[in-house]
Amino acid sequence: MKTKILDGNEVAKFLKKNISEQISSLKNKNLIPGLAAILVGSNPASRVYIKNKEKVFLKHNCFTKTFKFSEDSSEKEIIDFIERLNSDDTYHGILVQLPLPKKFNTKKILHSVSPYKDVDGFHPLNSGLLIEGNPNFIPCTPKGILELLNYYNIKTTSKNIVIIGRSNIVGKPMFSLLSQNFEFGNATVTLCHSKTKNISSFTKKADILIVAVGVPNMVDAKMLKKDVDIIDVGINRVNDNTKKGYHLVGDVNFNTVMGIANSITPVPGGVGPLTITMLLHNTVKACRLFCTRGSIG
Repeated sequence: MKTKILDGNEVAKFLKKNISEQISSLKNKNLIPGLAAILVGSNPASRVYIKNKEKVFLKHNCFTKTFKFSEDSSEKEIIDFIERLNSDDTYHGILVQLPLPKKFNTKKILHSVSPYKDVDGFHPLNSGLLIEGNPNFIPCTPKGILELLNYYNIKTTSKNIVIIGRSNIVGKPMFSLLSQNFEFGNATVTLCHSKTKNISSFTKKADILIVAVGVPNMVDAKMLKKDVDIIDVGINRVNDNTKKGYHLVGDVNFNTVMGIANSITPVPGGVGPLTITMLLHNTVKACRLFCTRGSIG
């Protein structure tokens, strides 16, 4: 059996056509979607993500600006700045780049973002609306995964879906979405985590497996049943002797599952491109909501 590669770049390209049409429509109303990004510290992966985000936004004629804070900045300084952005109509969305340095209260900072500009979907109001099935913003990575499943016609209804990882960014919202009564839900969902005993006993029953733990090659062929569809969210640096000094791998041992899995997202080039595309989508949506809501300042 040949394992199908689920190409995130292909899906992102398809989705951007519709997003571009929405941007053009807003431009006709003299509106340009704007995103403010908050970057604290000098995490290399965060800098790469911000740089890639800027490229995508500029290519699609959206405005974005990154505000950088040193690790020596105070929590109050960052929150006060976010509160000013909340009432600045130039920016329809606000992104706080994660992870924040350990000294900061991540939850407190994220909750200071207006729910109307919370394009990551992390504010308690938006989390609650997600559980109710009526979200303003679906977190970018889970939204991207839903779009990927839809593009490749991977049905979720009545499927056994196992998620490894219970973060607020991927695992928890993914669990909520897939268990809801709508076209891309209606699954029986199991959420595994670091305290789950014998994870293999769950993964071997999965029709669809979503892995988001940040552990290189954690899942291998021995943990799977034949014909499973795999969404590998992990992106991990593994040191090597190349000029660059490292290569990227997912949470799934890619080579061992080829020929066993029905399909799999590659790393890189799988979920990653869709996360940024959905950030663009959510920022455009925030701009549209601004049209109907008006300034919150």
